Amino acid sequence: MAVVRALRTAAPHELPETVHRELATGYAADGADLFLADYGLTVLRPVSTPTHAAAPVSVHHGPAGRAFGAQEPCLEPAGGGRTRVHLPVTVRGDRLGVLSVVLPAGDGVREVLPELAEIAEVLGHELIVAERDTDRYLLARRTDRLTLAAEMQWQLLPGRSCARPEYELGAQLEPAYAIFGDNFDWSATADHLMLYVTNGMGEGTEASLLTNLAVNAWRNARRAGLSIADQACLADQAVFAHYGGRSYLSVLMFDFDLATGRVQVVDAGSPLLLRLRDGVVEKVEFEAQLPLGMFEETDYEAQEFEVRPGDRLISVSDGVYEAVSPQGEVYGENALFRAVQATRLLPAAEVPRAVLRELTGRHDRSAPDDDALVLCLDWRGR
Repeated sequence: MAVVRALRTAAPHELPETVHRELATGYAADGADLFLADYGLTVLRPVSTPTHAAAPVSVHHGPAGRAFGAQEPCLEPAGGGRTRVHLPVTVRGDRLGVLSVVLPAGDGVREVLPELAEIAEVLGHELIVAERDTDRYLLARRTDRLTLAAEMQWQLLPGRSCARPEYELGAQLEPAYAIFGDNFDWSATADHLMLYVTNGMGEGTEASLLTNLAVNAWRNARRAGLSIADQACLADQAVFAHYGGRSYLSVLMFDFDLATGRVQVVDAGSPLLLRLRDGVVEKVEFEAQLPLGMFEETDYEAQEFEVRPGDRLISVSDGVYEAVSPQGEVYGENALFRAVQATRLLPAAEVPRAVLRELTGRHDRSAPDDDALVLCLDWRGR
């Protein structure tokens, strides 16, 4: 509790130093390094202190990467009669990074693991709050400079993953440091989950501005208590009023009833939706409606479908299934179906980066040429 109190009263930019100091005092820790996942989900980057700078480590390999991927503490020998404990730093399913703590070796290490895990969770909550007042942790997550459009898009997102008893969510954007207009958004209440997947139009800051306008328009409507169909109508009006039909964007909007699994859907020129049910991947199609902002005062109607416990929904933008290799080969829906099957055993938060990694590996590129978005929802129900 002393460590928790210290974290909650620390200055926003001093969380790493505070947790290091308090763990040394309360647990005889020889060191404590905070690593945050970069925007591309490729490495865990250290939040360096003036007196100490750890090296970045892979998200995919090594003890710290295993702790991040499995979301469980991972132990390794640290030499000199010490043990290094890697603890996932996660807030309500949103994977932020890893806290690595060096402790004296012995049976006492496993005894204090529950306390250390709780400290790592509290640290995650404090990081979320601290990012309102300091850029230190946002800077630590960068392996490269973000474009202005990417900076705007990442600041607009609710997170990259989320978990509740009824569902698990994970999503990722690529190219992470130069994304244009693709976006995802979600909001949950006691009884509903509202989810949005946007396939943006255009390039650079113009695409990001268009997406920002639409996202904030439906957030404004949602917070006024309007239905998913009315949210689409108001966002459509906002975009048309500003662009006069010159620019528009496609979005797939969901309203999940957490108790029943019934879903209201608005398909406004939407991204692609796949469902994995009982080991079979199939495309889920809805009645297509006009993209937001194409014409003045378009009326939108919600359709209904149902999800069952065990269902996995995958939504992707056209930057995934229409991606073209240097040899001119289109990635296509069949390859996407195979990628969904190949990742069926991964947790929802791991699926988006795995699918995007398969896409870029297939096309011999480090990142897609066009915006690429993958969102995965695992439905458990009540």
